[in-house]
Amino acid sequence: MRDREKILLGTAVALVVLTLPFWWNAGRAHAAPQPELDTPTIAALPVRECVESKAYMRANHMKLLHEWRDAVVRRNARAYVNTRGQEYEISLQNTCMHCHDNKSRFCDECHDYVTVTMDCWNCHVAPEEGAGERPGRAEVMR
Repeated sequence: MRDREKILLGTAVALVVLTLPFWWNAGRAHAAPQPELDTPTIAALPVRECVESKAYMRANHMKLLHEWRDAVVRRNARAYVNTRGQEYEISLQNTCMHCHDNKSRFCDECHDYVTVTMDCWNCHVAPEEGAGERPGRAEVMR
C-alpha cells in the first residue's frame, strides 16, 4: 500500500502522455477538400455529368475503377454502360482524365487528405499539369 501514490502518479502521467496527441490537435482539424470541378474541359461541356452520379462517384469511384480494370484486362471489354443507359469508353486516360485533367487538384488533394496512396500511376502515365492538349491512350507497361 505504500506504492499507492507512485501507481496513481504513473497512471496519471501515462494518461496524459497517451491523450496528448488529442489535446495537441484539438480544434486544428482541416476541412475536407472539395475536388476541383472547374476545369476548362468541364466548363465547355453542354451537360456536366460524369459516367455515374456525383454521389455514386464520391462513394464508389475506386470500386468502379477496379471493375473497369478487370473488364479491360481480363475480358477485353472496352465499353461501360452506366445506370442511365449511356455508353462510355473504359479508359482512365481518355474518359476520366479527359475532364478531370488537373491531377493535383482533383486526385491528389483528396487522397492526401485521407492518406491513401494511389497506384494508378504505376501503370498509367500521370497527366501533365496544364498540358492543355490531351494525349491519346498513354499507357505504359512495366
